[in-house]
Amino acid sequence: MMKIKIRNEEKKDERLVEEITRKAFWNLYTPGCNEHYLLHLMREHKDFVKELDLVIEVDDKVIGNIVYTKSRLVSYEVEIDILTFGPFSILPEYQKKGYGSKLLQYSFEKVKEMDIPAIVIYGSCSYYCKHGFVSSKKFNISSENDKFPASLLVKVFDIEKIIDKNWKFIPSSVFNINMDGFEEYDSKFEKLEKKWSYTQEEFWILSNSYID
Repeated sequence: MMKIKIRNEEKKDERLVEEITRKAFWNLYTPGCNEHYLLHLMREHKDFVKELDLVIEVDDKVIGNIVYTKSRLVSYEVEIDILTFGPFSILPEYQKKGYGSKLLQYSFEKVKEMDIPAIVIYGSCSYYCKHGFVSSKKFNISSENDKFPASLLVKVFDIEKIIDKNWKFIPSSVFNINMDGFEEYDSKFEKLEKKWSYTQEEFWILSNSYID
C-alpha cells in the first residue's frame, strides 16, 4: 500500500515544487506557462498564507502542492477577509488518481480551523463543483469589473456572513505578476516544447464566458 502524507512545504522543497508546478501547467492554458514563476514570487508576498502552503507526498516523493493567498469580499456595508488558492498542482503522471482531491480536502479542513467564511477562486466548474464550489452569482459575488464570470466560483463555510449582500471579489495584488525576470528564471528549468492543446481553447472559452 502506498504511503500518503500531506505536510507544510519546507525551504528544501521550493525548487522541486516549482518544477512540479511547471510540469502540471505546461501548455495547459497557453503554450508554455508562468505559474511556477508566480509561485516563486508569491512566497515573499504579504498575502501569502504560509500555514496553507502544503505538499502531498506519495511514498516519500513530493508529487503536488497547493498554496493560498489572502483576498477580500467588499460590499457597501462591510468588508470581510477570505482566501483564494492557486497555483494548485499535481504531477501529470499522478493526476486523476485522487491525490489532488485529498490535498484539496485537507486544505479545506485547515481553512475551516482558521474561521475563514469562504474561498473564492477562478477555476473550472467541471472539477471544482464536485468539491463543493458553486457559481459566485449564487451569492452575488462579482469580479472587480462588476461582472459574473462563469469561472468565478465560491465555497462557503459560514453562510451567515455571506448571504444577502452584493459583494465584489478583490484578489491579492500578487496576481498582478511582473514578468520582467521570467525568461531568465525559466531558462534554468528543463527545456520543454511549447505547443497548442485543446485545453487552451477550453480555457479561452471559459475565461470569456459570463453569467447574466
